Amino acid sequence: MKLLSFIPSFIKNKFFIAAAVFAVVILFLDRNNFFTRLERDKELRDLEKSKQHYTSEIAAEQKELQALKTNPATLEKYAREKYLMKRDNEDLFIISEKSDPAKN
Repeated sequence: MKLLSFIPSFIKNKFFIAAAVFAVVILFLDRNNFFTRLERDKELRDLEKSKQHYTSEIAAEQKELQALKTNPATLEKYAREKYLMKRDNEDLFIISEKSDPAKN
């Protein structure tokens, strides 16, 4: 009984004990505990950043597609640069850069 006399009375209060047990369950034992919540918030922020990135990429691609549909000069430039196409009376020379063996 001497051991119980050293414990402050507010710790022996049933409401304090209930609140402490509730806090432990919520912070550590629950399926949606505090640490899992932090990880999910971080993942959500990362996904929102990637969504913003892909949305801007889609907008740029749609702008390029619209330019390809409306402007024949842009279409010709795109075909020449991306697919190395040429006209019938032209010769196409492809010059590749010398690869540096130190880079590999």
